[in-house]
Amino acid sequence: MTSAAEPSTAAVTVLFFARLREELPQPRLHWPWSEAGTVNELRRDIAAQGNDWAALTEDLLVAVNQEMAGPEQTVKPGDEVAFFPPVTGG
Repeated sequence: MTSAAEPSTAAVTVLFFARLREELPQPRLHWPWSEAGTVNELRRDIAAQGNDWAALTEDLLVAVNQEMAGPEQTVKPGDEVAFFPPVTGG
């Protein structure tokens, strides 16, 4: 799958938070996604765009439609997927 700047009817909205928002080329994507797949498949597809997207290979937290999700969670067209780094405190 390839990146797209404009919304598509068969796409997911992908959001990046915290330091990912600063490290990645775009803070938000409308990613072509024509059938159900998993969070891991979506992450691999986006990370395959090149080194600029390497931060997506890290251990990240994910939410699908504002609910925490695991790597095998199903992602369907129209879903919103958010990636963010684990929070640490002191």
